[in-house]
Amino acid sequence: MFLENPGEVLQTHNMASMKLGSKSEAFHRQGQSWHCTSGLQSDVTIEIGEMAFHLHKFPLLSRSGLLEKLIGESTTSADGSACFLQLSQLPGGAKAFELVAKFCYGVKIELTSMNVVSLRCAADYLQMNEEYGEGNLIAQTEAFLNEVFGNWTDTIKALETCEEVLPHAEELHIVSRCINSLAMKACADPMLFSWPVSTGNETARTSGAARTSGAARTSGAARTSGAAFWNGIYTATKPQQVSDDWWYEDVSFLSLPLYKRLIQAVEAGGMKAENIAGALVFYAKKYIPQMNRQSSFKNLNSGTTISIPSEADQGALLEEIVELIPNQKGVIHTRFLLRLLRTAMVLQASQACRDNLERRVGLQLDQAALEDILVPNLGYSVETLYDIDCFQRILDHFMSIEQASAAASPCIVEESQLMEGTHSLTSLTMVANLVDAYLADVAPDINLKFPKFQALAAAVPDYARPLSDGIYRAIDIYLKAHPWLTDSEREQICRLMNCQKLSLEASTHAAQNERLPLRVIVQVLFFEQLRLRTSISSWFFVSDNLDSSQNPNQVPPASKNASCSHERASDVDDVRERVCELEKECQSMREEFQKLVKTKRIWNIFWRRKSHQSNSKPQKQCNVKAKQPCADGHQHCGNAELGH
Repeated sequence: MFLENPGEVLQTHNMASMKLGSKSEAFHRQGQSWHCTSGLQSDVTIEIGEMAFHLHKFPLLSRSGLLEKLIGESTTSADGSACFLQLSQLPGGAKAFELVAKFCYGVKIELTSMNVVSLRCAADYLQMNEEYGEGNLIAQTEAFLNEVFGNWTDTIKALETCEEVLPHAEELHIVSRCINSLAMKACADPMLFSWPVSTGNETARTSGAARTSGAARTSGAARTSGAAFWNGIYTATKPQQVSDDWWYEDVSFLSLPLYKRLIQAVEAGGMKAENIAGALVFYAKKYIPQMNRQSSFKNLNSGTTISIPSEADQGALLEEIVELIPNQKGVIHTRFLLRLLRTAMVLQASQACRDNLERRVGLQLDQAALEDILVPNLGYSVETLYDIDCFQRILDHFMSIEQASAAASPCIVEESQLMEGTHSLTSLTMVANLVDAYLADVAPDINLKFPKFQALAAAVPDYARPLSDGIYRAIDIYLKAHPWLTDSEREQICRLMNCQKLSLEASTHAAQNERLPLRVIVQVLFFEQLRLRTSISSWFFVSDNLDSSQNPNQVPPASKNASCSHERASDVDDVRERVCELEKECQSMREEFQKLVKTKRIWNIFWRRKSHQSNSKPQKQCNVKAKQPCADGHQHCGNAELGH
């Protein structure tokens, strides 16, 4: 039932509305024409687009300054026939003018958040101010807008309709007022104000006029059955807790320009960077379908493409979202940043966008996982399976930040502080482990050049690796996949690991690894022998201390003493046996090494003599002397030194 009192605001299904006018319907439509059923002949025709309105002059000119002017100009130049006007530039078009005409005739209309913006713009365009009647359309729509701004759901719907009349809505500051209202509510403490934010009952949302006017979206977390609402304010005595992401979905229906302005407004309002980043992640997942595809080689080469939206539009949207992400470290998970980076490569986003993402990933590389940093190579000249250069740039960003931090607060880092199990791993150590695992994954690629492998491994300092097992594994895989490396390159690549930091298992493997240079194997055996001798010495030292610490007056039982002595002797024998085996292996390696050196020296002497003979042969033929008897009776030639 409509109210007889125009201008009264109602709350229908949590949605604000205002009833204007009191007369019953006086218009009917015939095809593309609207006619007034007052019984009087129409004396003015207003055409808007394809729609024609056959109306009367007096109701219109008594409410609109523009129509008064246009009708007056048309009457003076006409011969008394019905005047004809065109209002092709009217905001809101024929739909808005239909409500304007009914308002001028006093017919009942309803203002809602779906039509108030276009009506406000149309009223301003038609100059429907208080000079042409008290309670004119500008004042009525402006008063209702203030009611709309007090309600979260209505404000969002009103902001969406601003797209239809954007230039006029901007001029009247309706867009900025909507955005400021939403930003204020989003930044407010939901436990303090309990804004109704979205409903769990609404399964689908449509845009514009297709959305039902009575639909209300209140938060499922904040809403309880039977709870009371007034103008969008939750009035229950004990509201349930509302999560920080309650507004993400509601604002995700905004177009990118409006959404961008809203994000900037909430940022200026003091919202946490994590919440802003979460909203951007939600928006990106919703409107960039390419991100939802698994970035594997199988589906990248499948030939399927996403038509709606186009890849160009997705790329432009991704660039805008990356620019909006707060610069603080950790506001977005590293995995999602790497997904953005992969998508930016697929969509061929701008170089500045990709550089920005690489820098952000480098800022928090210690939080990355191996499967995330294995970025497929999508370049035009694909050499390696994975984009090694991309990871190198990311690692360089991280190392530059670490070096700057170390320079700002220099301190001495003891190696014991980096050992796993004794202290929490530092970010640099975590990155070192990540680099070693990455190198082991890309090492089998035969197209991976030696300089790239070396540069990537050398980017992490040695003190960041508590153990060298990871880098040794990567080196071994690389040597196996690249058997054509020169001896010099093998020597260089083995310098990347510290043989003193190899575990016993890794040292045992390295001592039998034929792919390693002989010098490295000897070095591994030496350090393992040294480690065992140190262990034996410390064991004997501890045993002596235990023996001396016992009470001399207390005699242990004979059986227990014999058992301990037997176990101790067994342990000592095992260690000594292991040391002897290592000494034999080391001695054998040294003998083989000396044999190789001696063989190389013999071959060098042989080739040097052969070269000397070939060079001195012509001279020998020219300087042959007669054989002369020596003191012992034998005959020698003059070139007797050839036999030496």
